[in-house]
Amino acid sequence: MKRFLRDNGLSVVMIVLFALAFVGQVLTGHREYNDDQAEHARPETSLGGYLMTGHFIEATFENWESEFLQMAAYVMLTVFLYQRGSSESKDPDKEEVDRDPRQSCDKEGAPGPVRSGGLALKLYENSLFLSFALLFLLSFALHALGGHEEYNGDQREHGRAEVTLAAYVASSRFWFESFQNWQSEFLSVAAIVLLTVWLRQKGSPESKPVEAPHSQTGGG
Repeated sequence: MKRFLRDNGLSVVMIVLFALAFVGQVLTGHREYNDDQAEHARPETSLGGYLMTGHFIEATFENWESEFLQMAAYVMLTVFLYQRGSSESKDPDKEEVDRDPRQSCDKEGAPGPVRSGGLALKLYENSLFLSFALLFLLSFALHALGGHEEYNGDQREHGRAEVTLAAYVASSRFWFESFQNWQSEFLSVAAIVLLTVWLRQKGSPESKPVEAPHSQTGGG
C-alpha cells in the first residue's frame, strides 16, 4: 500500500479532493434547491431526487464542459504552437519529431495499439485529444439537457410557455453559461504558460529548474 500511494499519490489526492468537493456541491446544492422550493411553496426533494434535477445536472456539467474543453484545446494547440521560455511549451528552436511508433512495435512493454499498428495505432496516437474532446461533447450535451429542464421550470413558474431544446441551446442564457466558464479556463491556461517563463516552483515538473534562464523553453 505504501508503494502504491508513493507511485500514485498525485492521482489519489486529486481524486479525493474531487470527491470531497463533489459531495460538498451535492449537499449544498440540495439545500439551496430545497430552500428555493420552500420559498415557492413547493414540496422538498430528496437527495436522490435532487441528483436528477436540471439544477444539479446543469451546474455540474456546465463546469465539467469547460474543463474538458480547456484540456482538449491545450493538448492540440501545444502540438503546433510555442511560447518561448515557458515550461509548458516545446522549444521552437528544436526540431522535435516524435519517434515513429511503428519502429517500436516489437519493443518490450510497448502499448497494445503500438504492437497492433493500423487503425488502432492511428487512434492511439491521438487518443488523449480524442478522449478530452469526447468528454467535452458529452458534458456539453448534458449541460444543454439539464439547463433546458431548469429553464423550462423557470418558464412554468412565471406562467410562460416552455421552449424546445433547440431554442434553449440557441438562447443567450445557454451561451452565457458556457462562455463565463470557458473564458476562465483559457485565462488559467494562459497564466501558467506565461508565468512559467519568469516564475519557478522548486520540485514541480510544471516549472523549469530554479536556476534556468528565462529563455529556456520546456521543463527540462
